Amino acid sequence: MKHIIVAIALMLSGISGFSANYYWGQTGHRTTAEVASKHLSKEARKEIAKILKGQSLALVSTFADEIKSDPRFREFGVYHYVNLPKDATEYKAEDANEKGDLLQGLRKCVKVLKDKNSSKDDKEFYLKMLIHFMGDLHQPLHTGRGEDKGGNDIQIRWFNDGSNLHRLWDSDMIDSYDMSFSELANNTVKFSETERRTITAGSFEDWMYESKMLSEKVYNSADIGEKLSYRYMYDWFPVVREQLEKGGLRLASVLNEIYN
Repeated sequence: MKHIIVAIALMLSGISGFSANYYWGQTGHRTTAEVASKHLSKEARKEIAKILKGQSLALVSTFADEIKSDPRFREFGVYHYVNLPKDATEYKAEDANEKGDLLQGLRKCVKVLKDKNSSKDDKEFYLKMLIHFMGDLHQPLHTGRGEDKGGNDIQIRWFNDGSNLHRLWDSDMIDSYDMSFSELANNTVKFSETERRTITAGSFEDWMYESKMLSEKVYNSADIGEKLSYRYMYDWFPVVREQLEKGGLRLASVLNEIYN
């Protein structure tokens, strides 16, 4: 009986750990995707519905994380982030990861989706990846420092629980806010048309450097081992919400450009 109890405990702990890693940041990705869905052109909406077989952007937005457990897709792991030297002001060939990075992944997705010779399967796969990568691009620590794995190695405490800086921005603050992705997407800032045009102007590279500059502020926002709680939430969660919305507006802009 003792062995059975131990076995069950180990099984449950394994399930718990699997769940936490498998669905990392799902609410944030779904929020960004849901915001994007509200700003699609008629043409883009029609084409996307056909490619995704009626599935919503929010539903497929976590696909790129879900396939991490499948060794067939291991090569795509490097496309979730980009690391550049601290003071870099341009994306140089010598700085790029030869195995790929977030910027290269975004460009690859657009190239495949614009290619009329791409197969239906490739169009579906890379559309799902593009939706996810645009979310990653706007989480500042996905453009963080390579030496600390984008803040994963910076241990902090969130209220009474152990965490790290990357996880704090990926999911801890969003989970603490306790709104669903649809509630977050429905309670965004009502930007004017001029403001939306300003936000969506630029390129993947421009948006990457915007996130990179924000990541430096995030690194300075907490000390190793610091216990963070209500004050940090008050100061920084508005920034999280802004990044989720920017990611959604820009994703819609990219998709509209591809399918119009």
